[in-house]
Amino acid sequence: MKRFIYIITDRNRNNLHVGLCSDLLKTLDFYRQMPTLFFDSAQHLNRLVYFEEINTEEQAMERFKTVSTYTRPQKEKMIRPVNPDWVDLTIGLSFESGIRARPQLRPSISSSRKAVTFL
Repeated sequence: MKRFIYIITDRNRNNLHVGLCSDLLKTLDFYRQMPTLFFDSAQHLNRLVYFEEINTEEQAMERFKTVSTYTRPQKEKMIRPVNPDWVDLTIGLSFESGIRARPQLRPSISSSRKAVTFL
């Protein structure tokens, strides 16, 4: 089963929280529903800035332990190459899951099309 290591921050980028989960969208929805879970109301964790997908639980746990011990500059070094503007990656994830959930919206290739050959 796939696991995700993620870093989530507030709008001012003051706090960087590292987490481990199996369903990233469900976890982000939880953060949205419980905004003051880890910090006070001025520092809502609502911006996903980094995530990794890992195939095994053992590797994910090891990576989580490693990333959790990183200092802030080390975490920023991880984030900046893949997300230099620190944009919220939740929008892209929500879009992708919407496409997967509604396959009927994808255009299908009609079986009546004929192959074209070039001479």
